[in-house]
Amino acid sequence: MYVKLDVIDRTIGLWLKKYGHLIHRLGLGTIFVWFGLLKPFGHDTTTSLLAHTIYVSSPEVMVPLLGWWEAAIGACLLVRPLNRIALALLAIRLPGTVLAFFVLPEVCFDGSVLIPTPEGQYLVKDLVLFTAAMIIGGTVRRERVTRVLH
Repeated sequence: MYVKLDVIDRTIGLWLKKYGHLIHRLGLGTIFVWFGLLKPFGHDTTTSLLAHTIYVSSPEVMVPLLGWWEAAIGACLLVRPLNRIALALLAIRLPGTVLAFFVLPEVCFDGSVLIPTPEGQYLVKDLVLFTAAMIIGGTVRRERVTRVLH
């Protein structure tokens, strides 16, 4: 019984090792394109919160701009040679997300930083997507990385 489970576990592990990063990158890219394109085509998202924290222009200009920015991040994640560009675009976008927590805490939290509002949850989701993209960043070079720990 244990031997069969070990074979199944090893098979799944090898498959995930072989395809996991590709699926992760394509999934993340798809989400960025999908959610990004909602904004310029007039669908309500909580990105207007970010548009209010970035005072470059009005929300009517910033929301579609942020949407196209996110779609560009996604497109660059979908095309492996453009992954470095996606990471640069993400790095530029991240401060706006973090800034919203400090500039509009009453919109992001419901009385406590442990209780995010729906808008705050959206921003937390953005942070998770950004940290997930860091894994992609670790794979832009195709060199084998030797283990430093363990």
